[in-house]
Amino acid sequence: MTLVDFPGHVAATIFTRGCNFRCGFCHNPELVLPEKYIPLLSEKEIIDFLISRFGKLDGICITGGEPTLQKDCDQFVSHMKALGYDVKLDSNGNNPKMLEKIIADGDVDYIAMDIKSSLSKYGLVTGTTNNITMKQLNNNIIKSIDLIMSSGIDYEFRTTVCHPLHEVKDFEAIGEMIRGAKRYYIQNFQHSKHIDGQKQYSPFSDAELKSAEKIMKKYVKEVGLR
Repeated sequence: MTLVDFPGHVAATIFTRGCNFRCGFCHNPELVLPEKYIPLLSEKEIIDFLISRFGKLDGICITGGEPTLQKDCDQFVSHMKALGYDVKLDSNGNNPKMLEKIIADGDVDYIAMDIKSSLSKYGLVTGTTNNITMKQLNNNIIKSIDLIMSSGIDYEFRTTVCHPLHEVKDFEAIGEMIRGAKRYYIQNFQHSKHIDGQKQYSPFSDAELKSAEKIMKKYVKEVGLR
């Protein structure tokens, strides 16, 4: 049960495994790295659990890993909605085709998309430099942003920040990417397990967070710190 993953809801979080990004600071290596995968739950186990929680939960948060990599993600969202739950989807925005299908089905109630950095640093931050052309990656991110902002569905964008990958000055470019967005959160890096154990990451200072927040308020209606 979670009270924080789906705004305004008492929710269950369903984690999908596998991701097409390799953000070194990611705190879910068991969901991203194949050699660390944890055992799967069957869909029946998930549905039986959710049926047993009728009246106690009112929302489902589908997160990852990257949920849109699952070939039947759209069907799963619709199945969760058919059970009577509101559905929130977390995504990194790199699969706009699946995102478009899910939005078109009309069964998702809230979308949270990670904005990893400014477009010029996306390959660096996500570790995808050798797996996809930067033009293709940037096009996917911009298309997903546009899909979400024009969908009529409630949404948020958010960025997890850490040194040495992010700088306060990056937020001018991030602001331009999502200009006019409804809601945006800056999430500070927390020391825990992460994918790249060879690098030392550190959080932003309070002053840096406030400076980034001030920049983003020029572009986004509602900005918050987490």
